[in-house]
Order: sequence, then structure tokens, then C-alpha cells
Amino acid sequence: MKRLFDFVVASCATVILLLPIAIVTLAVRLTSPGPVLYWSDRVGRNNSIFRMPKFRSMRGGTPAVATHLLSDPKAHLTPIGNFLRKSSLDELPQIWNILKGDMSLVGPRPALFNQDDLIELRTREGVHVLPPGLTGWAQVNGRDELPIPAKVKLDREYLECQSFWFDIRILWMTFVKVLRRDGITH
Repeated sequence: MKRLFDFVVASCATVILLLPIAIVTLAVRLTSPGPVLYWSDRVGRNNSIFRMPKFRSMRGGTPAVATHLLSDPKAHLTPIGNFLRKSSLDELPQIWNILKGDMSLVGPRPALFNQDDLIELRTREGVHVLPPGLTGWAQVNGRDELPIPAKVKLDREYLECQSFWFDIRILWMTFVKVLRRDGITH
């Protein structure tokens, strides 16, 4: 049921968001050299690796590490990178991963392939069995501000309490947080 819900919502979102996606594509292309999309290796369900796109918000040559590990993340942003991140527009291409089945609308955010501490803790807590999500319980309860153990604790809570209505609640909370730009530090 969750997969069907994800597919239907992602399909509808694709149609509704075609114009914003086209505008962001053009804006990225016009404001900095390089590809429009940044593809990164991410950890999916059962720790399998998949490729996840985002609109490129960082300059070419930026190290492939979690943003908080960069000494000065803002120095790596493209001219519109800060806006893309704060508005979460950089996440729109992930609709592709939802349509493909690599991701869900709601679940733990996919770890980078090299975030060994996060991957190990999620595996120990059994969270690795969930498909990663565009948003999740940890996302709406702190996002970038949370330390890894707190994120995994919230991911575990989601694993134990997941339901259709809990997903709807998280999607609603995500919508409100994106509008308010809450919890975004980079």
C-alpha cells in the first residue's frame, strides 16, 4: 500500500511541479558552470547503494562529504545554492527515485555512502530495513540540527510507529517546515 501511495503521489507531483522543475533547471544552468544535477551514491533499504539526484547547489570540486563536515559550506555554494537548499527545491529530482522505488515519500533520509557512523548505527537499530525517504520523522524534528544518535533514535521511533496516518502527519509537518524554512543550517 505504501509503495502504491508513493507512486501515485510522486506521479501527480511530477505533473504539478514540471514548471518549477524547468525554472530551477534553467536557473542552475545560467548561474554556474557544470551539470544541472548532482548525483550521489546513497544508502538505501538493507544498506544497498543507489544513485540519488539533487539540483546542484555546490560548485564543482566540492568534496563528497556531508555538508556539516565542510570547513566553510557557504564558500562552496553556487550563486543560487543557498536559496535552493533553504527552499528544499534542490530535493525535487528525488521524485525520480520515488517513482523507481529506490525511495519512499517518508522514511529515514538516505545516508551518503561514506557516512559510516550513521550507517552502522542505523543497522544496529534495525532502521536499515526501511526504504529511505524524501522526508522523515527525524527531518521534521530537527533536520540538520540533530546529532547522529538523535536522528537514529527518531528513525527508530518511525520504524516502530509507521502507519499511513503517521506518514500523512510527517508530510504535513514537512510542508509547514519547508514553508517556514525551519531546521536548515547549510
